[in-house]
Amino acid sequence: MTILSFVFFLFAMIPFGYLYLQAIASVRGAADVLVRSQPTTRFVITLPAHDEEAVIGATVQRLRNLDYPANLFTVHIVADHCADGTAVAAREAGAIVHERNEGPRTGKGAALTWLFQRVLADDTCDAVIIFDADTRVDAQFLRIMDARLAQGDPVIQGQHIISNPDAGWFPALTWAMFLVDNRFQNLGRDSLGWSAKHMGDSICFRADILRRAGWGAGLTEDYQLRQRLLLDGIRIRYEPAAIGRGEAALTWAQARAQRARWLRGTHDASQQFARSLWQEGLKRKDSALLDGALQAYFPSFSTLTMLTMLFLLVQIIINVFVENGISWPMVTAWGVIAFALFIYPLIGLALEKAPLKAYIVMLSGPLFVVWRTWLAVSSRFGKKDVVWVRTAHGGSQ
Repeated sequence: MTILSFVFFLFAMIPFGYLYLQAIASVRGAADVLVRSQPTTRFVITLPAHDEEAVIGATVQRLRNLDYPANLFTVHIVADHCADGTAVAAREAGAIVHERNEGPRTGKGAALTWLFQRVLADDTCDAVIIFDADTRVDAQFLRIMDARLAQGDPVIQGQHIISNPDAGWFPALTWAMFLVDNRFQNLGRDSLGWSAKHMGDSICFRADILRRAGWGAGLTEDYQLRQRLLLDGIRIRYEPAAIGRGEAALTWAQARAQRARWLRGTHDASQQFARSLWQEGLKRKDSALLDGALQAYFPSFSTLTMLTMLFLLVQIIINVFVENGISWPMVTAWGVIAFALFIYPLIGLALEKAPLKAYIVMLSGPLFVVWRTWLAVSSRFGKKDVVWVRTAHGGSQ
């Protein structure tokens, strides 16, 4: 049993080291961005909206008040199969509205693809930014993206922060987890020269890239697009100073459908692209491509934590009831990994200088780990179809 446990331990150390490598790379922090006094990038801001009458007007007004020359950006809304006053509210707030009613409503990806076919026909557009209907954008967002584009960055992911951590326990936990995720998964990857995550919101694309690559389809078209961009030699850069704030699901029930879609979609995209990413990464000696493959092959933080706790428990039970003695080296080894995984998110919060509330809600993280692991298994391998479902916002129905 000790030999078998040691073999499993060696295998567990690989994804464990991969996670901590990103954490270590994020310690230094991001460099400051020097915005230009006279920006030149012509932006098209796009938002997909389905029955968002309650929030879309305020979102458009905030966007139109961004600190950027008014003649260099426009706001476009795709009112996708709306049954309320989304289109009217968006127009009254000053957006250009495109109403989509034909064909089935299959989610955000199809709506954005339909919208891009219209807005990208204008060759005066230099870059496209995607926000969600409830995103609250910091005033300097466009200036920061203009500076990053001027540096030659083709795709830039801004920092997505949860705007409603006071709306309940689940939004608070999501807020704390996003702080860690942004630090380790985005800043860490960017510091290593890899590709940051495509979060589907608060992200900027050079227009020619979207014209060539399109947006994509599926349950997680953003994750799929990231994989395709990697194969095309394009890395997503991360810019934490460009901030967009969006609402998290209020309850477990709302979050379940959203998370199930993400988990099934990333699983499907991984099945499609992981092998190509690995082969091309080895061929080109490109660590960003290899990272894309490893992200698909390795267990998530939640799954790795569950497996580590399981192996630790099995090791103790077999030692006590079968071998009549504790194998302290292996118990200690598994215990060290378990402890390191427990403090992993706390380290991220410390680097982010998060308030005390973030640490308190993160202590309930083990409940989320169990829930997410169960959801990952059921959504990826269950027989029930997983479909795109709109997540209700706090200010909408």
